[in-house]
Amino acid sequence: MSRLRFLLDEHLAHAIRSQLLRLDAEIEILVMGQPFAPAIGVADPDILLWLEQTGYVLVTNNRRTMPDHIRAHYDSGHRIPGLFLLKRHARIGQVIEQLYLLWVASEAEEYVDRVLYLPL
Repeated sequence: MSRLRFLLDEHLAHAIRSQLLRLDAEIEILVMGQPFAPAIGVADPDILLWLEQTGYVLVTNNRRTMPDHIRAHYDSGHRIPGLFLLKRHARIGQVIEQLYLLWVASEAEEYVDRVLYLPL
């Protein structure tokens, strides 16, 4: 079993990453545009392929286009390690708390091909 690894969408507050790392420095969390992460502006289908190759779970607030891209990704025979889609009025504190709890209390395999809306 393995731990969750997170990729934060470029439009999310970087404070999510820094606060999660303050809670536990062992959390693997990248922000788009950082070294080893997809570049800023990469198309959603390419991000999904990157996730599939690396095993990171995407945390995003892209509720407008991402669901259609995920459907097309599945229809092409691909999979995702998981996607956490933030609800419209999600507060940053709630997001940090729930990501941390998911990281502590679950295994990465539990989220394969699943889309969760946060906060739960």
